[in-house]
Amino acid sequence: MTQDLITHVGFATTSGEGDMNHIEASLARIVELGADVAELSLCGDDLIAGGRVLEARAKRLVDICAKFPLRYTVHGLIVSNFMDARNLEFQMAAAKAMVELAQRVGADTLVHHSGHAPMAPRRVIAGYDRMQEDALKELADFGGKHDVRIALENIFAVDDDMYRQQPSEVAATVGAINHPYLVTTIDFGHAYIEATRTGGNFLSEVAAMGPVAGHLHVHDSFGRPYTMSKFYHQSEAIALGIGDLHLPLGWGDLPWESVFDTIDVLPGTALIMEIGERFDAERAESIEMARALAARLNARHAARAA
Repeated sequence: MTQDLITHVGFATTSGEGDMNHIEASLARIVELGADVAELSLCGDDLIAGGRVLEARAKRLVDICAKFPLRYTVHGLIVSNFMDARNLEFQMAAAKAMVELAQRVGADTLVHHSGHAPMAPRRVIAGYDRMQEDALKELADFGGKHDVRIALENIFAVDDDMYRQQPSEVAATVGAINHPYLVTTIDFGHAYIEATRTGGNFLSEVAAMGPVAGHLHVHDSFGRPYTMSKFYHQSEAIALGIGDLHLPLGWGDLPWESVFDTIDVLPGTALIMEIGERFDAERAESIEMARALAARLNARHAARAA
């Protein structure tokens, strides 16, 4: 029997503001929606201080997670940046603490954002890339000791003054390091925005990530960069279709069927919808769509292997 490539489908929790009560409620709702995996967005819950795990709060997190029949992954800090030379020591300490938290809740994957830095000449950019590669090797070694994979996520740049690796370059970085505990996270919404911003080929960029992809972030948008960023209500950004909207599937125009007819991923990949409680009424429909997309990719893989 051919092994499915996408084996788990679920939702990310919404990060809190230091109050961990929301995690339990969020996980309970994710179970009700029929998910079998939850991604713990732990960047806002005061679980790490100065690069060390806060033991009492970590124990509470473990106790909460143990209540639910879910597989877990963890999303690290949004500000994680291994191109941040000034704060690299602090960045690494916090990332390693996130690995420890992931191990404690039984999570097999830690999502880590790819780096950014001011745009610069090519020789300086090469230095940024080497800094990130060296740090990723260290973090992946640490992850291996805790049986937690690091999943490097592609992000978009906000303007031409910011250097970010393109999705294909994120894939090339992971491929060059070639570490058993380092994979990529394909964030399709981020790739869509970046392709619009740069004039790149969206499908080609995400397909390049596939051979080293062990994790997926799924949410809808229109792929429109932040040509404006001042909105009085989130509904206004949605109305204009601008930015990283994290919409229910079908609300944007991301070509999901073409994507899942194109990409390949590694066996055991989790598909995580980053669609928050704001859209709770639409999340049941989104998980049905996500499962159909996963089945589409798995069926193509099985047919090819037959």
